[in-house]
Amino acid sequence: MLVDILINVIKGVVILIGLLTGFAYMTWIERRFVARIQVRLGPNRAGPFGLLQPVADGIKLLFKEEVIPEEIDKPVYNLAPALSMIVAVIAFAVIPVGDTITLFGRTIPLHLADVNIAILYVLGVSSLAVYGVVLGGWASNSKYALLGGLRASAQMISYELALGVSLVGVLMLAGSLSLVDIVEAQRGVWFVFLQPLGFMVFWIAAIAETNRAPFDLPEAEQELTAGYHVEYSGLRFALYFMAEYIHMITVSAIATTLFLGGWRGPFMSETLGPLWFSVKVLILLVTFVWFRGTFPRVRYDRLMSLGWKVLLPLAFANVMVTAVALVLKDAFF
Repeated sequence: MLVDILINVIKGVVILIGLLTGFAYMTWIERRFVARIQVRLGPNRAGPFGLLQPVADGIKLLFKEEVIPEEIDKPVYNLAPALSMIVAVIAFAVIPVGDTITLFGRTIPLHLADVNIAILYVLGVSSLAVYGVVLGGWASNSKYALLGGLRASAQMISYELALGVSLVGVLMLAGSLSLVDIVEAQRGVWFVFLQPLGFMVFWIAAIAETNRAPFDLPEAEQELTAGYHVEYSGLRFALYFMAEYIHMITVSAIATTLFLGGWRGPFMSETLGPLWFSVKVLILLVTFVWFRGTFPRVRYDRLMSLGWKVLLPLAFANVMVTAVALVLKDAFF
């Protein structure tokens, strides 16, 4: 019993270190990639190829003087960025990054927990992310921050519906809510080939859920002077910054697990599972950056119309088509 607890603690620490490292170097990848799109060089001073730039940025934010407005709700103001960060991390607890490994005669599964309602856990935890954003905007006692928080709440609620419905087709094909079982169900064919519409709806909704361009209206610099985190600086701003990038990693990991076969690859998947998983997640993360450097920010009314009038009906249509296909399969095969 004690050994099992110790193993889970070690796995939790490894996940946390991996996410923090991924966040740091995702900022480097984004700055370099967007620079290439815009025919610039990007960070190239701190370390070879600028690889130490995330370290320099972290040290700068750690020691930067914090400016705290006077008329704020201090407990909520302090809690909001920490809440966003915690929610972004704990969703990773049920995501399998590989099959199993054997150490000292013990078989260790490469996931922290395998629960039979993992999808509901992920959706429930990700829904809490809106609280960190809304509370941060409200507690700052700033009209710009409040508008950013309200935009974020409306946007997340709207796109969360389409995101949740887009997963129903996957659950119908897998016959389970466990992410481990869903990966196992993709042993023959990845669900992205059986659910292309579901994947498209999920990915667009996921980009909106993470407040990334072209859906970054809660942080619109031209309108809201950085939105809900405009009154944050120093380490508190760094927590919001970290939460956004870790949320990107988590969303990419969920998409990989549900649609791209999880840790399975074309060969030696049981051995190279974590490697295949990391490669797929990295490819999806690069598409976040690609979208940011390609598409202009959409108008807010069109953002909401896309969620309610386009993505949500498409998600329901995908569920109906999947249900009909499964009934016909059972009837004729």
